[in-house]
Amino acid sequence: MSPYDALVEIATLLERERASRYRSKAFRAAAAAIEGFSDEELRDPARLRRIKGVGDSSRAVIEQALSGGVPEYLADLRDRTEGAEPTSTLSRDLRGDLHTHSEWSDGLTSIDLMVGAARKLGREYIALTDHSPRLRVARGLSAERLREQLREVPQFCTPEFTLLSGIEVDILDDGSLDQEDELLDELDIVVASVHSKLRMEKRPMTRRLVAAVSSPRVDVLGHVTGRLVQGARGTRPPSDFDARAVFEACAEHGVAVEINARPERQDPPDDLLSLAQDIGCLFSIDSDAHAPGQLALLDYGAARAEHAGIPPERIVTTWPLARLRDWSTRQR
Repeated sequence: MSPYDALVEIATLLERERASRYRSKAFRAAAAAIEGFSDEELRDPARLRRIKGVGDSSRAVIEQALSGGVPEYLADLRDRTEGAEPTSTLSRDLRGDLHTHSEWSDGLTSIDLMVGAARKLGREYIALTDHSPRLRVARGLSAERLREQLREVPQFCTPEFTLLSGIEVDILDDGSLDQEDELLDELDIVVASVHSKLRMEKRPMTRRLVAAVSSPRVDVLGHVTGRLVQGARGTRPPSDFDARAVFEACAEHGVAVEINARPERQDPPDDLLSLAQDIGCLFSIDSDAHAPGQLALLDYGAARAEHAGIPPERIVTTWPLARLRDWSTRQR
């Protein structure tokens, strides 16, 4: 295999297992650094050491790939991930992903790398949903920066693939949305999520969520409980709210309840997933990907949805693009 392909695959596998973002970024940086170099040039040890962005680990990968074998680092990663991923027939029905991030906010890579990975996975569309202004720790997009991003989106669309414009907009304390209404109206997809005051008391949190999903601008209610059940960030209990009231509001307004596919979230929990299904909600299986390798996390969400017995027709990310667009513009 080529050194470039080896480095990219290592970065992708590290991203999928949510390893240190610095490790995956280092391997992607090394891949970018050697792009355009011939194998003959890379075989020159002195030249290879001078290439900025190539460290000891990536240099070993390059040298082992040039020798004709699978680099040890990559072989170990493949062994670690082989057979560990969930399987479901529902995965084959998924056409798109409505919750992804790029380096415009807190994602690790450029839009074009996210789009390339999505196309390689066979997606027909994804929504670019970087964060809104209030989430400063995630470099949330001001109205000006979001408008700038919107001008970039069309260049990534082809007859076979569509990049949908979007946002993961913060649900503010009173249930209002953290972006200009007129700008939200321009977007293809609006995912509304709570990122602050997750321990708010039950009644005000219920009012907050109901108000958000009652907005004609909201399409998807993101990671509804905010819980964390595993991973490097530790664990976090779910927010307390009247789930029946929230899901009834989602059903009334045609808002999809997100099945967040990240293993550290598994949100909503199984009991709330069943309740939302009984109430008649739509669902959106989303990766919440912050790097190209994480786009494949949809498999985890598909396995959970299949286990819960959710019919594919109730999952908006199984819909063809035309139907999805009809739904997302239903109230605007």
